[in-house]
Amino acid sequence: MTGTLVLAGAPIGDPADAPPRLADELAAADVVAAEDTRRLRRLAQALDVQPGGRLVSYFEGNEAARTPELADELEGGARVLVVTDAGMPSVSDPGYRLVAAAVERGVRVTAVPGPSAVLTALAVSGLPVDRFCFEGFLPRKRGERLGRLREAAEERRTLVYFEAPHRLDATLDAMVEVFGGERQAAVCRELTKTYEEVRRGPLRELAAWAAEGVRGEITVVVGGAAPPDPGDLDAAELVRRVAAREAAGERRKEAIGAVAKAAGVPKRAVFDAVVASKHAEE
Repeated sequence: MTGTLVLAGAPIGDPADAPPRLADELAAADVVAAEDTRRLRRLAQALDVQPGGRLVSYFEGNEAARTPELADELEGGARVLVVTDAGMPSVSDPGYRLVAAAVERGVRVTAVPGPSAVLTALAVSGLPVDRFCFEGFLPRKRGERLGRLREAAEERRTLVYFEAPHRLDATLDAMVEVFGGERQAAVCRELTKTYEEVRRGPLRELAAWAAEGVRGEITVVVGGAAPPDPGDLDAAELVRRVAAREAAGERRKEAIGAVAKAAGVPKRAVFDAVVASKHAEE
């Protein structure tokens, strides 16, 4: 009989936010795979529980190598608990590889729901939350970061990003460049912790604030693009949007279709504008 893989949500700040089942799972697991074993021990102490099984590290640096070992234990009948430093495993944290391996081997996968920086930031942002996209961490290199942002420039759903504090100013500057300085956003810092802070406003103001330096765990929530008025989009703007998507790596056919859908115009209109632009350059 195969075992069970349990993904446990961990507090994103206050240990009191830990789900009650987390203590039970820590005590019952045969193996506890922790992103940081020292932090896990501190959390277990705060919950007044002693992990009952073997404690192993499972972080970005050893995730690929340790996954087969843990998958073998699952297949052999073990109950394996995955706990990251904060939030739900596999959401911009270790866990996805092991889930995929467990599913492939027919192992049961379940979860202990818990705190989420994504949902918490959305809830307090003051921005629309009925539809949203989670984009995780942006690339570190400026060109790749701009390319990823351009892919989302016309997205109408609210966008959620994680970011390191020392890169926040560069990220917000890039967002101003791609999304425009008036796009509404919220920077959520140290959620649920002693120095929790939520800054709301247009991106240009948030970028100016971040230039002075920011500390702590950061989640950035950005309002979606406003629905376009087809009458305001001339041929040159349609061509520019297609070019931006091509620069981000999309094939021209897909770029034309995406621009047409976002602008609310026929694909043929966008195609004709691109062709006319190419002829004008020749």
